[in-house]
Amino acid sequence: MAPDFAQHNRIEMSAEEINRLLREEGVGVLSLADDGVAYGIPLSFGYDADRERLYFVFLRPGESSKKTEFAERTARASFAVWNAPSRDEWESVVVDGELRRVDDGDWDRVRDVLGDNAWYPTLFSETEPMQDILGWELRIASRSGLQRRRA
Repeated sequence: MAPDFAQHNRIEMSAEEINRLLREEGVGVLSLADDGVAYGIPLSFGYDADRERLYFVFLRPGESSKKTEFAERTARASFAVWNAPSRDEWESVVVDGELRRVDDGDWDRVRDVLGDNAWYPTLFSETEPMQDILGWELRIASRSGLQRRRA
């Protein structure tokens, strides 16, 4: 007998709940694709609700970067973020849209947004010498979220 998934209290998240999760969490997985090859990257992010954007910083410690190569070839990226305090209680959001490099004039705003909720591991300060710090923005075109609450 197949399980009845409707009994699991899985419900769609409202726009407010999606915004809350994007503001509260500072890490997720950015999914990129190049000619049918997928590449998922765990990344810290900043969320700008006013402009409907996610911001990322790619650190490139050497001459080339797989992240940058995939990002430049991805027509539409997706980003997943979640919070799962238990098996009976979780929430997840997926957004997608166009991925572009940050314009030089936007760096002050990007720094502010990243400072609000981005999470940076100590690895970033230990990666030397840095050749490049590249800013990227995901212009959110669509978003969806699911959650499960204890019954």
